[in-house]
Amino acid sequence: MPSDPSAYTLVASDAGYRLDLSVQELRKNLQSNNDAVKLETLRAIIVSTLNGEPHASLLMPIIQYVLPNKNKQLKKMLHFYWEVCPKLDAEGKLKQEMILVCNAIRNDLQHANEYIRGSTLRFLQKIREAEILEPLIPTIRQSLEHRHSYVRKNAVMTIMTIYQRHEQLLSDAPEIIEEFLESESDTTCKRNAFMMLVNTDPERAVKYLSRIAPQISTMEELMQLAVIQLVRRVAKQDNPDRAEYVEIISELLASPSLAVKYEAAITLAGLAQNVQAVRAVASALIDLTVEESDNNVKLIVLDRLDALRERHDHVLDPLVIDLLRVLSSTDMDVRRKVLAMVLKMLSVRTVDEVVLILKKELAKTLATSQEATNEYRQLLIQTMHAAAVRFSEVAGDVMHELMNFLGDANNPSAVEVIAFVREMVERFPKMRDDLLAKLLASLPRFRSGKVYRGALWIVGDYCMTLPNVTEAMVQIRKVLGEVPILAAEQRLQTDDELEPGSTQEVASVPKTNATTRVRADGTYATETALTAEHDQATTKNLTKPPLRSLILFGDFYTASVFAATLVKLTLRFLQLSTDEASNNAFRAEAMLMIVSIIRVGQSKYVATQIDEDSEERLMSCLKILGQSTLSHDEAIAAADVFLRDTRDAFAQLLEHERKKNASNGDVEAKQVVTQPHEQLTFRQLGPSGGADEEIDYETELSRATGMVKSTKEDFIGKLQRVVQLTGFSDPVYAEAYVDVHQFDILLDILVVNQTEETLQNLSIELATLGDLKVVERPTTHTLAPFSYQSIKATIKVSSTETGVIFGNIVYEGATGTGTNGSGESRYVVLNDIHVDIMDYISPSYCTETEFRSMWTGFEWENKVNVKTNISDVREYLEHIMKSTNMACLTPEASLAGECGFLSANLSAGSLFGEDALANVSIERLDDGTIQGHVRIRSKTQGIALSLGDKITMVQKASA
Repeated sequence: MPSDPSAYTLVASDAGYRLDLSVQELRKNLQSNNDAVKLETLRAIIVSTLNGEPHASLLMPIIQYVLPNKNKQLKKMLHFYWEVCPKLDAEGKLKQEMILVCNAIRNDLQHANEYIRGSTLRFLQKIREAEILEPLIPTIRQSLEHRHSYVRKNAVMTIMTIYQRHEQLLSDAPEIIEEFLESESDTTCKRNAFMMLVNTDPERAVKYLSRIAPQISTMEELMQLAVIQLVRRVAKQDNPDRAEYVEIISELLASPSLAVKYEAAITLAGLAQNVQAVRAVASALIDLTVEESDNNVKLIVLDRLDALRERHDHVLDPLVIDLLRVLSSTDMDVRRKVLAMVLKMLSVRTVDEVVLILKKELAKTLATSQEATNEYRQLLIQTMHAAAVRFSEVAGDVMHELMNFLGDANNPSAVEVIAFVREMVERFPKMRDDLLAKLLASLPRFRSGKVYRGALWIVGDYCMTLPNVTEAMVQIRKVLGEVPILAAEQRLQTDDELEPGSTQEVASVPKTNATTRVRADGTYATETALTAEHDQATTKNLTKPPLRSLILFGDFYTASVFAATLVKLTLRFLQLSTDEASNNAFRAEAMLMIVSIIRVGQSKYVATQIDEDSEERLMSCLKILGQSTLSHDEAIAAADVFLRDTRDAFAQLLEHERKKNASNGDVEAKQVVTQPHEQLTFRQLGPSGGADEEIDYETELSRATGMVKSTKEDFIGKLQRVVQLTGFSDPVYAEAYVDVHQFDILLDILVVNQTEETLQNLSIELATLGDLKVVERPTTHTLAPFSYQSIKATIKVSSTETGVIFGNIVYEGATGTGTNGSGESRYVVLNDIHVDIMDYISPSYCTETEFRSMWTGFEWENKVNVKTNISDVREYLEHIMKSTNMACLTPEASLAGECGFLSANLSAGSLFGEDALANVSIERLDDGTIQGHVRIRSKTQGIALSLGDKITMVQKASA
């Protein structure tokens, strides 16, 4: 009897042949003298047979007209046909015609052409009928002695296949192959023979392995891989030859073949657990990563290495220097993976050398300014900063190196460095003076407003001594230039007008240019930009002091931070100095700088006029400096805010981040613990009764991994996924259980016949909207009166956006019965199934810098106005986070307290690698209602619109 149906060889269905030919036409084409016609006809017959039309009457014409043909393509196509054609009659016995086929196969096995012999042997590996194979056994045996290796290697595989399926036909196959293996010289043939012994008679394979053990290291790659596969199978914990196997695999770690080295390393990691073996495996994996050119292979090997590191904590730490060699790869994913592993493997002994190597890598990035190089530089900076935070002994050296990049033209790198400097100044008070001195000396080199804002905040909060305050003021004068700014600019313009050949409008106001852009969706948009005339005044403006240039170009946010810094420096100078004249001079100079910024911001010499918020901020700073003494209550309160509260808030933020990282580390380190008194269940020793008594393997696996869920919760979760498709009064009632599994949606549809008649040819026709695709069409069924049927359908999902599944039920009533038993098709329209995008979205976390970078780069934005009856802003935020599966990036300390206003950043990632960002800005009005908006940004339009619809829907649901 044949075994279960085989997976036959696939033949292309779009080759141009016809499938609508009748049996007579097919018979006629088979009798043609044209080999091409016979080939296409035979191909059409094969496809029809696979589609369920066996064409049993054509078996004899094929044997008569096609089998004698010597065309090699026809012989190959005949092999496909013998594979799929029905070979047994109605009684389950071999058809008489197959005797002729066996005779033809025997002739091909004895053919002079080695290709025909080998191809026929490969075909026999797919034949399962013992009646066909039995008369061919002697010829197959003889093929083992053929002069050509192609025939011999296929003969070995054919013998192995026959022995595994019909052992009685070749009961002495292991002995035959063992003798063949001793005398064979071809590598592929030896490998095939050895693999047969591994799969059919492992004891013989082990004996052969013990005989060839000294030569294994010099063998070819295929044989070495076969040896590794045997060791994996037989090297158990209680095997007495385990030590010998470990030695064999250890020798293969030095193989020149990368495939052998990888397989040997993975095998040795499972065999030996001592420190030397684990480090040898890790070294081999590192060498493999360095030598391999394929980035995907590099990532796979690094994942294996990371898993080995997690399993053997701190054993691989000394190899961190070798791991850094992988940074020679140009792929950013590989570099990111390596640096993440380096941070986990850092120790006190290796941190100095690691930092030295990272410095060299950082210096290499200065040679080019490509986007990939800038990203790599930013990654190196982050790694060095993390190392400095963990190991204070290298913090000073690292930070002095990183501060050289504060003037970098690559803005993100400079911004990250100034953020790191701010953290180091707070964390390590002993380094504060050195860092401040270098920071003050570097102020003239800065070019970015973000870098200046961070540096000015550090200067204002951490210049605690009188010399530091004085030095800070000296450097500020250099970067600001001559004050009053307005008078200096007017004098500059007057001097330019007096020069020979100058024009009257040298310091012209920047012009507004408007251009028309075409969006991704085909609509038009007007893009405006302020452009300055490239004249003599603009050229001179670029050579002015950096902070002055930022102010003239309209960066008044940096100007407001600068004013706050002046207030802090002045208040601290007044506390430290007892000289009344010096105090008054310091305060007057600071006030002059602030007034100068306000006046020039209202003039025509700036790119844009000063905004109202910045002007108000500058005026507040000016008012604080204008207090006569520090004895007033208002002045004392201002001094507390400027000199203490801002630093305390930053210290709390760092402490919150430290606790958050510590808690995340605890969660990662947490392992599933099984108590010693818990009962163990062995599946092999379980009851052998019915299916109901069998032990559920999935339940065991869930218990072993600690992912046990209560039956009640699982049942309730399934009920929530049931969608009613038809009404209770419809002749056919249907409901569907929607199960989302990664990229697939499985619909388990329950169909109930609520009538007294039999419903024939009942089927469900489904269609989709959005990036959904019906993978397979549900089959038809016949439903008896009041019976039910479960029908399954699979939907493929290709993107994260709201999709709709709709359709109808089609059926026919019993002919001539019932009220409507006419046999005509009838329809029941199904309710729509809306695919919830929350099944594909999960919370994700990123740094503030990464959030701002993605927020700026994402082009699709969806703004949702807040309309809800929730009266608490924090409760509304939590409701949105729960409904959209988004994580809050704003620290808890920033959300603490009650002020009636809340602004928070949210982030989520989809299963398809898409990022979704959101900003919630809301406030509570006097009447208790909340107003504001939620802005959603994404790289793709679908996820932005779908998230917006989700927020709108949950708001209505809560109202």
